[in-house]
Amino acid sequence: MARPEVLDRIKGAEDEADDIVAEAEAEREERIAEAREEADRIRENAREEAKALKEERLEEAHEEIDEEREEILAEGESERERLEAHAAENREKAVEYTVDLFTEAVNVQSQT
Repeated sequence: MARPEVLDRIKGAEDEADDIVAEAEAEREERIAEAREEADRIRENAREEAKALKEERLEEAHEEIDEEREEILAEGESERERLEAHAAENREKAVEYTVDLFTEAVNVQSQT
């Protein structure tokens, strides 16, 4: 084999190696870009799931608060009704007591 032929074969092998390296480099860059896109999709999905979970938990908390509020209002209503009934009983007793005192006072004055 003549020297120019050998040099041409070496040059061809080097060119082929350069092409293989360039192709591998391009494939590597493409895979890196795909991996970055996939990572972005995963992060976005995680954000959306976290947001949905947060909204769900907030809704549950609002429902619990509303239920507790209703219970407190119902307890307050019951207590108000109990106090009104007790006040009505005391009012009747107070009126009776006042009438009795007045009657006694009238009786005492009429005896004198």
